[in-house]
Parts: sequence; C-alpha cells; structure tokens
Amino acid sequence: QVQLVESGGGLVQPGGSLRLSCAASGSIVSIGTMGWYRQAPGKQRELVAIVTRGGNTQYVDSVKGRFTISRDNAKNTVYLQMNSLKPDDTAVLYCNALVTDRSYLTRTYWGQGTQVTVSS
Repeated sequence: QVQLVESGGGLVQPGGSLRLSCAASGSIVSIGTMGWYRQAPGKQRELVAIVTRGGNTQYVDSVKGRFTISRDNAKNTVYLQMNSLKPDDTAVLYCNALVTDRSYLTRTYWGQGTQVTVSS
C-alpha cells in the first residue's frame, strides 16, 4: 500500500534543465533515505543522488555541481533539479525510498520511472 510516483521528465536540449518530483503515498509511517537512480539502455542502473531524512546529500561524481537533490518531508516528496544537462544524462530516472509502513515493516520502494532525453 505504498506507491512512489515520478513526474517531470521529458525532452530537453543540451545545456537545458529539468526538475523531477517523486511523491510517496499510502500507509506510510516514516521515510528514511530517498534517492534517484538512472538507467540507460544496455547499462546497469546507477545511483545519481541520495538525501537522508535529515537533509544530508551525496552525488555521483558525474553530476556534482549540476544536479541538486532535495526533499519535503511534510509532502513525502523528493526532487531532483537537473541543470546543464548533457546527452550522456539520457536515461530513465527512478526514485527510491526507504519506507516504514503502518505494519512497521521497512523496505525500499521504487517509482515507475520517468524518461529524461537530452538531445539537439
């Protein structure tokens, strides 16, 4: 009874920006670390950025200085602001969250994915 729904993907030219959102809903008691992963065709899924419940962040080296992850705990939502986008950023972006539900079971949930395409 927990769902993560992403939005904000699309087509953008190199150097452009996109802002992704991922909202968690359902029988949620608390959410720990949230993050964004990406996967290009034929490649393994890789971690892009994470943010802890307290707001500490980490990024993969390739996006440092360009992407910003943030969260709104009151809205159970995590965001990814992506600036200075490059063609190599083209991928399906998946959000991820460590969720404790009303049965006090804790596990990681995945969103359905949103396509980010960077092309001229």
